[in-house]
Amino acid sequence: MNRMLLPMLGHTNGKRSPLTCALKCGSQCTKPLCNTSSNQSFREVASTAMSRRAALGLGAAAAVTVGVTVTGTRTEAQATFAYWGASHGALDFEPIESVAATVDDLNVPAGYGWSPIVRWGDPLFNDAPEFDPRNQTPEAQAKQFGFNNDYLDIIPDADGTTGVLVCNHEYTNENLMFPANQRADLEHTAAVAIAAHGMAVVEITRDGAGKPWTYVRGGARNRRITADTPFTVDGPAAGSDLLKTVADPEGKTVLGTQNNCSGGVTPWGTVLSGEENIQNVLSGTETMENTRYGLPTEPPERRWDLVDPRWDGNNEGYENEVNRFGYVVEIDPSDPSSTPVKHTALGRFKHEGANVYVAGDGTVVAYSGDDERFEYLYKFVAEDKYVEGDRAHNMTLLSSGDLYVAKFTGNSEGEIDGSGRRPADGVFDGKGEWLPLVVDGESKVEGMAVDEVLVFTRLASDKAGATKMDRPEDVEPNPHTGKVYVACTNNTKRGEPGKAGADEANPRTNNRDGHVIELTEDDPNSAGTTFQWDILMVCGDPAKDSTAYFAGFPTDKVSPISCPDNLAFDSQGNLWISTDGAPSTIGFNDGLFRVELTGENRGRTQQFLSVPQDAETCGPVIHDKDDMVYVSVQHPGEDGSFEEPRSYFPDYVLPTREGEGQFGFARPSVVQVFPVKKGKDPFGKDKGKDKGKGKGNGPRGPKQESYRGKATEELRNKARKAPRTYAED
Repeated sequence: MNRMLLPMLGHTNGKRSPLTCALKCGSQCTKPLCNTSSNQSFREVASTAMSRRAALGLGAAAAVTVGVTVTGTRTEAQATFAYWGASHGALDFEPIESVAATVDDLNVPAGYGWSPIVRWGDPLFNDAPEFDPRNQTPEAQAKQFGFNNDYLDIIPDADGTTGVLVCNHEYTNENLMFPANQRADLEHTAAVAIAAHGMAVVEITRDGAGKPWTYVRGGARNRRITADTPFTVDGPAAGSDLLKTVADPEGKTVLGTQNNCSGGVTPWGTVLSGEENIQNVLSGTETMENTRYGLPTEPPERRWDLVDPRWDGNNEGYENEVNRFGYVVEIDPSDPSSTPVKHTALGRFKHEGANVYVAGDGTVVAYSGDDERFEYLYKFVAEDKYVEGDRAHNMTLLSSGDLYVAKFTGNSEGEIDGSGRRPADGVFDGKGEWLPLVVDGESKVEGMAVDEVLVFTRLASDKAGATKMDRPEDVEPNPHTGKVYVACTNNTKRGEPGKAGADEANPRTNNRDGHVIELTEDDPNSAGTTFQWDILMVCGDPAKDSTAYFAGFPTDKVSPISCPDNLAFDSQGNLWISTDGAPSTIGFNDGLFRVELTGENRGRTQQFLSVPQDAETCGPVIHDKDDMVYVSVQHPGEDGSFEEPRSYFPDYVLPTREGEGQFGFARPSVVQVFPVKKGKDPFGKDKGKDKGKGKGNGPRGPKQESYRGKATEELRNKARKAPRTYAED
């Protein structure tokens, strides 16, 4: 039996607690900075790269491109940003007040209710066992909804009454998942955690447009993708010696995906997912490349290597396993038998996600951020054009193309002092350039071949001279305008000795609250190499921070917002922002906010919901014409324990009053928000009716009712008084 050691918990800046940092990203901000480049010259990288190629006998040529065509079994799914709802709603709401970070409740506007669609442990298949959190096994977890749902999409079928829910399962909270006696057995907890990672595809059904959904147990499209699922590797690095292991001597098949954060739905109906904090479960030899990716030399505390030796790159034959994670992956939610794909053409780094925009001439562009302090913003331009209705062709578009990294130049750089005060022209703005990494199948980085650029993309971008950003997370092109929005969550290290100082694109030192950049491509078809930019929002609480800025909108008429994370759009072109880290910055629970982008109300920011104590708001989906909003609620009550919860979300029952399928502790869940009229049942007359799509046992979701008001004062007090995993100042 191997004993799990608690992380060393000291206070960290810019997040809600040390435990969040330890479990989600391995406390990267407390470790030596991964990006130590000056972005002037990086000849050490070039010489090392050439030495590696010579040792491997590769010469300077790139690996042969391997294209993969995945064929679905259904017609092209309707991308969620083309749906937005079918019941002619308007999603009118009065913004809620900010909610204190000690409140264990999910708050929504007056006139709206909420309900979970699916929760951690809910069985997805007819042969899946019922959730038994006190006796969880890897076999059971592999057939149940995974842990810590992050990226989310709701993809309705044509009639709007059936569809699929797709989400990522980013990481695991062993302190919440297992009783204390089980947490001591690291091999057991690691095996369950491997099955709890990855992605889920879940069929959903409802009685009509604008009605709440119920998930279908045994649905024909239901699927769990875990850290053991085979993936095909495509793109220029497929088959590279850098990806070969003793278990995969061809370097073209990888088992699993893990630490998946955000993602995106493509116009051809597939789902993209970004592999992010891979260092949470992988370790490797001490090399410059591994250090640049923050990979430890010893196995991380979750000890996945006890289950499978490949997770420790110090084991002979598995040195390259670390190079096989950190990509954008693509799955077909309409075909549960299809093989997911890892796209090397989009580069390897800590992808928050990837989002596709199709320009008027059919040019396909994918944007992605590298979610770590002082990392970079990327753009991929597909080699081939989008063809309406040709799904088989469109599913190959991310296999080959050009990769760029962004360099920002401000218009008033001499006036930037790190305080966050705007320059004399009143705005943070300027021009930008997409620096080439791979173009027309050739490396544009001196001394690095194509496969090296795509496997060691951070090193290539260092050498190219990209701009170090304040944690560029979700990057979303507006489907109405093509303008691109970049959520820079925070960076409390900016301006510290030996680290990059403030610049106009990142204008605050010790940037705790983050900002949002609006980027406009000079080429209307988005394939060009220059752009214009301005900062839409400098986040914070205007009542406490005079530098908070909301595109010129009066700051006394906005909702306080901090740590922007995931972005989405509604049918009117409004930007929606979910947050991650507000409790430790402005003292409020994280939430979801609507931001207007045009006209006299440009910059008006209104809070729509807040999530429970210790939780993060993830994966917003806005179907405003249905009057429906969806979010993933991740790690509620994270600072508590299995035995002493700090949240009872979503069931809000005491352990002594657990009903069927309900448990007296927190469960990460996907939540739907819907309008509720007095005296009306939002689930309709036929609640529980099988629409016939799921076969099996039919609908098997949480109890069909609005959960608003379930968090009683008794439960909220109990959660508030529960001990934390660390001592507060």
